[in-house]
Amino acid sequence: MEKLVVGLLFGGKSGEHEVSLRSAESILRALDRNRYTVVPVGITKEGEWRAGPTFSDADFPDTLRNGSSVFLPTKPSDRFTLQIFSSEKKPGNRLSLDVVFPALHGTYGEDGTLQGLLEMANIPYVGAGVLGSSAGMDKDVTKRLLRDAGLPIVEFVSVLDSQWQSQAEDICKLIESKIGYPCFVKPANLGSSVGISKVKRREELSIAMDLAVQYDRKVIIERGVNAREIECSVLGNDNPIASLPGEILPSNEFYDYSAKYIDEGSRLVIPASLEQSQIKAIQELAVKTFLATECTGMARVDFFLDKQTGKIQVNEINTIPGFTSISMYPKLWEASGLGYSELLDKLIGFAIERHQAKQSKKTSYEP
Repeated sequence: MEKLVVGLLFGGKSGEHEVSLRSAESILRALDRNRYTVVPVGITKEGEWRAGPTFSDADFPDTLRNGSSVFLPTKPSDRFTLQIFSSEKKPGNRLSLDVVFPALHGTYGEDGTLQGLLEMANIPYVGAGVLGSSAGMDKDVTKRLLRDAGLPIVEFVSVLDSQWQSQAEDICKLIESKIGYPCFVKPANLGSSVGISKVKRREELSIAMDLAVQYDRKVIIERGVNAREIECSVLGNDNPIASLPGEILPSNEFYDYSAKYIDEGSRLVIPASLEQSQIKAIQELAVKTFLATECTGMARVDFFLDKQTGKIQVNEINTIPGFTSISMYPKLWEASGLGYSELLDKLIGFAIERHQAKQSKKTSYEP
């Protein structure tokens, strides 16, 4: 059987650049070398695309520094190609790909921009399309879609950077009247808990807002709830399925960046200790969230389970969830009977399936 050529994208112009490298390293180790030829393609923090050699122990930081320059084709064809340039910027070989696996988190990778670029280049890719990616990335838009679909969410308000700069006092009063304390202040379009603060009083609110607007033009403020943090993985295209849920027990007061990637005290409880009725409700809500946000391929849906009332609320959806060795998405599928390598096989299969379905549609109208 001829091997599929997989372009593994990592890095990117995002505050989650370093997390992306760790996800890509895990994916690279797990892809079956008997089935795939893997081409590492890194995107620098300045947005330059660089390709590394096709071997199993790729040095991702070196690829970003010294890899060959890469350009997408100006003339899309049936055989999806990248144009490789030498260090002297002279045209070199053309590299044919069967599918792209984006291991990019955050802006310019998970928000629909990359997906639109790959659509225009006619290259199949793993994960959600343009609409699902952009809707899932923007926490404000996500919550509005879920609210309109009748799914349970926590109370929230959103604020633009320009509004904060000109109306800070009024916005503080609005947040206090509609949300109250404690609350969480988040950049609307970032993940991995970058720029997030838990706020307990007025003097902390301005500091949290000033931090969040450094990362995004829009900030979302959510009511703090005394809840267990439950996560559920979703897999598929038109008929997605949900994994067993897991629980986060953070080492810090909440599951911030340090608790996710630096400290060793955080624990993942897989599967979560839940009643069967709770498991079923979370799985159903995860699939409904996936469909309401127009996702395909994969996503991880995060929930709050109120410690006092038992109420389940959707927190957010992650369309390119972490794939590091400690990440919840692959661990949940492993607990559900689907190993890491087999999971990657399925994701690549769903990407090709979706692309073929789109290719079958007409692009010309004949009255």
